Amino acid sequence: MEKRRFSEKIGAYAVMLFITLITVGPFLITLFIAAKSPSEGIYENILPADPTLGNFLTAFEKANFGTYFLNTVVVTAIAIPLNLLFCSLAAYPLARMDFRGRSVVLALIISTMMVPFQLYMAPLFQLAGELGLRNTHIGLVVMQVSTAFGIFLMRQAYLRIPKELEESAYLDGANKFKVWYMVAMPLVKPTLVTLAIFTFMGTWGDYLWPLINSTESSMYTLSIGLAQLSQNFDGSNLKLVSAASILTTIPTLLIFIWLQKYFISGATDGAVKG
Repeated sequence: MEKRRFSEKIGAYAVMLFITLITVGPFLITLFIAAKSPSEGIYENILPADPTLGNFLTAFEKANFGTYFLNTVVVTAIAIPLNLLFCSLAAYPLARMDFRGRSVVLALIISTMMVPFQLYMAPLFQLAGELGLRNTHIGLVVMQVSTAFGIFLMRQAYLRIPKELEESAYLDGANKFKVWYMVAMPLVKPTLVTLAIFTFMGTWGDYLWPLINSTESSMYTLSIGLAQLSQNFDGSNLKLVSAASILTTIPTLLIFIWLQKYFISGATDGAVKG
């Protein structure tokens, strides 16, 4: 019996190690290529013989990644609080207020998730130009200001709040806005953090809309800069591409590691009722 359990543990660890290698392996290989010196061949050795940070500095200086990085940070910093605010405001009536057509409104919002962006990007591009939002940070944030997924996620979080808490606040004289802000919002903080993570990842890695709405290189984001840098795949350029890829990925990893405990609690919040 003990041998069987030991064999099962060995098998489980082997499977987890294999999955880890598949998941982390490409990132490590990219990191090793980015750390290789100009005189070193890309495929000579897996590990760099003379590690250097020169490729990262070159990506920032010559490839103009400093500007792209700043644009991405600004756009993400604007998108996250706006998406949290508008999704929270839109979801609360759908979860707690009774009005005619509520189910229809919810169905329409969810149905927009099934429409590919390519179907309406042309009229959206024209509208952005007419409103003067082209080549602006606000214009790049338009797609992330309020998302159907965020509204649905927040609505599900509000539904898990006991109605007795809100009713007691109404008895104390609070209006609907105060109940939303002082009672509901503190109870859905894990879900807010979860939505913030999704918004960060979606905005940070967005490519198609920034490419369409940015006609000036000074407004390019990291995804566009990385795509342009990847057009020439000679040896030295591939090292720059790898360095730029690492620079693009690191903020996402840090944010997820920092907030993963809230992400997990948000995903399982309400799964067990006591």
